[in-house]
Amino acid sequence: MAQKQEKTNVMRLLDGAKIPYVSHCYLTSGAVSATDLAAALGEDPAHVFKTLVTVGKSGAHYVFMVPAAEELNLKKAASAVGEKAIEMIKSKELLPLTGYIHGGCSPIGMKKFFQTTIHETAAQFDTILFSAGKIGYQVELPLESLKKIVAVGVADIIV
Repeated sequence: MAQKQEKTNVMRLLDGAKIPYVSHCYLTSGAVSATDLAAALGEDPAHVFKTLVTVGKSGAHYVFMVPAAEELNLKKAASAVGEKAIEMIKSKELLPLTGYIHGGCSPIGMKKFFQTTIHETAAQFDTILFSAGKIGYQVELPLESLKKIVAVGVADIIV
């Protein structure tokens, strides 16, 4: 008998909103980086998005989603959210702020809502993959479905 896959809070929120998704598990792969994760799942790194949390000069926090192999361009990101400047938050601030740990951060189900922007290439795919809120788990769904549960802007935000 196959082992039943664990449901994460993100999956429960998607289920509750009646938003269909596909879950992926990579617990035994040893994946560390987002590109390792894409390889472990047999996915193009451009199709897998990592979730990054930043703080603006104003003190407001922002979430950005970028393809696994790409880097966030802080100037473009700041411009996309109307800030003079932004910087990545410190790793130790992530859990108290979002409820997630590094490597398991999802744009869905954070402790409170933060303005969220995804790189414009997400619109090129039928579906995108991103963290299901726990290391070892990803969810896959169309960008339009993500927009039903989190207000997501689209912009050119990579280096």
